[in-house]
Amino acid sequence: MKRLDIRNIAIIAHVDHGKTTLVDKLLIQSGTFRSNQQVEERMMDSNDLERERGITILAKTTSVKYNDFTINILDTPGHADFGGEVERIMSMVDGVLLIVDAFEGCMPQTRFVLKKALEAKVTPIVVVNKVDRDNARPQEVINEVYDLFIDLDATEDQLEFPIVYASGLQGIAGLEPDKLEGDLRPLFDTIVEHMPAPDADESAPLQMQVTMLDYNDFLGRIGIGRIYRGTMNLNEMVSVTTRDGEVKKARIQKLFGFSGLQRVEQKTARAGDIVAISGIDDINVGETVCHVDHPEALPLLKIDEPTLQMTFLVNNSPFAGREGKHVTSRKLRDRLMSELETDVSLRVDETDSPDAYVVSGRGELHLSILVENMRREGFELGVSKPEVIIRMIDGQKMEPAELLIIDVPEEYTGPVMETLGQRKAEMVNMINNGFGQVRLEFIIPSRGLIGYRTEFLTITRGYGILNHSFDSYRPLVPGAVGGRHAGVLISHETGTATTYGLMSVEDRGTMFIHPGTEVYEGMIVGEHNRDNDLVVNVCKEKHATNVRSATKDETVKMKAPRMLSLEEALEYLNDDELCEVTPQSVRLRKKYLNKSDRERYEKQRRYEAQPQA
Repeated sequence: MKRLDIRNIAIIAHVDHGKTTLVDKLLIQSGTFRSNQQVEERMMDSNDLERERGITILAKTTSVKYNDFTINILDTPGHADFGGEVERIMSMVDGVLLIVDAFEGCMPQTRFVLKKALEAKVTPIVVVNKVDRDNARPQEVINEVYDLFIDLDATEDQLEFPIVYASGLQGIAGLEPDKLEGDLRPLFDTIVEHMPAPDADESAPLQMQVTMLDYNDFLGRIGIGRIYRGTMNLNEMVSVTTRDGEVKKARIQKLFGFSGLQRVEQKTARAGDIVAISGIDDINVGETVCHVDHPEALPLLKIDEPTLQMTFLVNNSPFAGREGKHVTSRKLRDRLMSELETDVSLRVDETDSPDAYVVSGRGELHLSILVENMRREGFELGVSKPEVIIRMIDGQKMEPAELLIIDVPEEYTGPVMETLGQRKAEMVNMINNGFGQVRLEFIIPSRGLIGYRTEFLTITRGYGILNHSFDSYRPLVPGAVGGRHAGVLISHETGTATTYGLMSVEDRGTMFIHPGTEVYEGMIVGEHNRDNDLVVNVCKEKHATNVRSATKDETVKMKAPRMLSLEEALEYLNDDELCEVTPQSVRLRKKYLNKSDRERYEKQRRYEAQPQA
């Protein structure tokens, strides 16, 4: 039996190919808002960080009306680090809109999200977006999409996908690239015509699977998912089959549907609907909510394991407690545990020290977003260098590897290939796209990508574009891969950096601080020109004398310091260094602030590295 009035779809694409902008226009043109209502751009990106960075971090659910149909739309992230969101959502929908940029074509995340969609056997519609941009090449991009479908072993039915051409920014679409209509009606019509209606046996016992989590201080944990069969009623007693196979009883205290950007309270929901429920305190992703007398579990959803880990520590620097309001171990632990309420791709493990926690995630961006959110909430913490998670598979050590796709002007291909060769990257493809641009494809150990983005932008003078996504676990590459080769300049004492002090050491390397910056002993203030660390005194003051000459105090010009963002600071770290993160500052420091302690640690490290007789 089908619910003919409903279509459940997900929008998937590589980052920045226009998913969220297209959803904006679908919402507006469906009449979801009043004609005089003010709406923001990228309205689905409700988080501050999403708005600032122009990326989607969390999957969002919305619903629009078109004629007599309800179209439930799930907007998914495009970044590899949030791929876990995409995987789970495939179980909620019957079809996907695959958005592909009319110039960039198929990118790493296009492959990743399409692979997940084809594995879930959902119906695809391809939307070639941004056909109005300069250098658009829609026909070539469609050929790339067909090649990608074939490469991913799509079935004959999946290869019969309809194609819609669109400009999400202008809110127009058409079935030919050069014949776009004045609105998105061709896209709406294609969704209604080609997307299958959900199977929905309303007379059978209730079955709903939780696919996403949210959290509310008043309602607690909220489970979001699709009702596969039966009906669900407010205040109804239900059975919950947990991931461990246990069955427990609970009551549906709140039941929400979706309309536009709002959650709407309702008393009943039917098979085929996507709903949010509260009242089950420890509900988790993949668990099944069933009729109280028929606890039948749906197959558990697979949640990909983390590939990267960092240690989060209580801030113990000399400047601890100056800027943040949450500085204790208890506050840090409570915050990390609360993150687990909604982020199922995250792992938090306690260590021998009560002040340190190992946090594992899907990538640098995944973990740096967590750190950035915490600093904005008033936390102070120290963070260690990101490290990949090595696994034993069939008795062999394996490490994560990434598919890396780079677009660069031709003149930079040599330096890029040379630096990636040093990081144990293996080239798998090279395409000259014309326009003087070359696309390079590599398989590279995830270790080799840590810290590479900054080096890459320097090599290509900012003209290169780098994208990557998780590929597979591969045998561990022996020896060091990647890492920083330069040493650092370390502050000799605690005080305030002076112009005279910085001028006296700026020929030794690149500075990270301005005159007037407060520093402490063991803080990293710059990068050394050589591969060893150097202790410098940036607080040194010029001694006053009674001898003056006419030209003595001419204005001096200092080089502008290199200011590191949070992501750049995390990438920059070495094993013996930490990043101190506070609401107002990001500082690099040595784990051991005292010089003699550092020398003792280095001797111990070298001794342990020697083969023992």
